[in-house]
Amino acid sequence: MNSIEQFRKEPAWTPAEKKTARKAFDKAFERHSASIMAEAKRMMANAKAPCDIWRVHDYLSKHRSTVDRIYDYRYSVLLNVFARLLREGWLTEADLTGLQREKIKDIVSLANL
Repeated sequence: MNSIEQFRKEPAWTPAEKKTARKAFDKAFERHSASIMAEAKRMMANAKAPCDIWRVHDYLSKHRSTVDRIYDYRYSVLLNVFARLLREGWLTEADLTGLQREKIKDIVSLANL
């Protein structure tokens, strides 16, 4: 039988950390969205044929689904979300300033896996 101790305890978030986390999350989302928008604009600017519009549509659909899958603001998964965003370059360690040192350490460790 499995004991409850083997499951990692969900970290507590102070009100100040929640504000920091929200700002970092929103900043990453803005960076990611701006990158997608810039590429879609580039694709449209280079469109030569009507079918190119559907390539832009396909690009946006693919990235919409990726963004929807990544950006989950539940505190129970936020450390993992931040780790992925850090690994992919949408967040920096500086964006996490204000979180407890242990949380930042966990995020960086997860990002380096």
